[in-house]
Amino acid sequence: MSSDVIGILVGAGLALAALPAVLTLANLRAFAPPPPPPAGAPPQVSVLVPARNEAAAIGRLCRDVLASAGVDLELVILDDASEDGTAAIVREITAADPRVRLVSGKPLPAGWCGKQHACWQLAQAARHDTWVFLDVDVSPTADAVARAVAFLDASGAELGSGFPRQRTTCLLDWLLLPLIHFILLGFLPLARSRQDNAAGMAAGCGQFFVTRRSAYERAGGHAAIRASLHDGVKLPRAYRRAGLKTDIFDATAVASCRMYERSADVWRGLSKNATEGIGGPGTIVPFTLLLAGGQILPVVLVAVGLTTGWRDWPAWAPAVAVVAAGLVWLPRFLEAARFRQSVTSAIAHPLGVAVFLAIQWTALTRKLLGLHTSWRGRSLVPQ
Repeated sequence: MSSDVIGILVGAGLALAALPAVLTLANLRAFAPPPPPPAGAPPQVSVLVPARNEAAAIGRLCRDVLASAGVDLELVILDDASEDGTAAIVREITAADPRVRLVSGKPLPAGWCGKQHACWQLAQAARHDTWVFLDVDVSPTADAVARAVAFLDASGAELGSGFPRQRTTCLLDWLLLPLIHFILLGFLPLARSRQDNAAGMAAGCGQFFVTRRSAYERAGGHAAIRASLHDGVKLPRAYRRAGLKTDIFDATAVASCRMYERSADVWRGLSKNATEGIGGPGTIVPFTLLLAGGQILPVVLVAVGLTTGWRDWPAWAPAVAVVAAGLVWLPRFLEAARFRQSVTSAIAHPLGVAVFLAIQWTALTRKLLGLHTSWRGRSLVPQ
């Protein structure tokens, strides 16, 4: 490469690496844990959990939720046509604790995603007016529900969403799941998103939502996103389109989540909703430029420079390239400390970004070819 080309690449890499690094530094303070609940009468809360083939985890989830403190709660589990022992396990728990109810899901109508239909039915079944939607994979602490409600009150939001700590058990989730926080904090200006209620500034995590009946009904609830596979993004956008405020909080201290057991499940899980987010036709090219140019290119340039002895490089370029490479890792090491993530996963960050982009492009290609994937025994049509 000529000296001019090297200079352009180094400058571009620095600029693209600096963007998420600077934004992460600003967002780490704004992305706060939920406050402790105030003194007074405990709020009445319906904890709503969709479950399909969750026999391995549903008992643990029930125990965790029923141990909640500072709330007067009911736990409503919707059995979504499970083919294992999910319903039987919940029935045993309902016999021992009247706070638990089991709802049998109705057949999935055409045009609905299974999870959205399950959550919509849970909303109809809820007896209280404050709701916490939880995925079965989430393990809440005893104060998680009370603090989520306190966040809703303190923030003035009509929909709050917590991002739990992700527990990893296999290679691909160790490599890829920490990117949830990296992309959130590196590319969403959180302070601006709280001032600008545009739908495009919305964010959320489908594992942990808190809202109230009146706001849910005004936004259209899960019926408004019935065909979506990505409620973490789509539900907050539906609220904002209805003129309702949404906000997010750091749930690291109050909840953890174990989403996957095997690397193949990680690939399928991230693929199933990729085309509704970064892997969409209108977003995949700019995000590829941002992620590949800012998180992979600086590291490649330093490796090339070290291998060639910086031959033909402008005099200023080696130092700038090293700074750019440092900015690649800065957010990940800060996030590893803050969100209890693996340091070795942070070191492998450029590789993780490369694999993540491969998943996005594969998902888009499958969509364009009309290929379907499946999840929990159901065929899914990517949106």
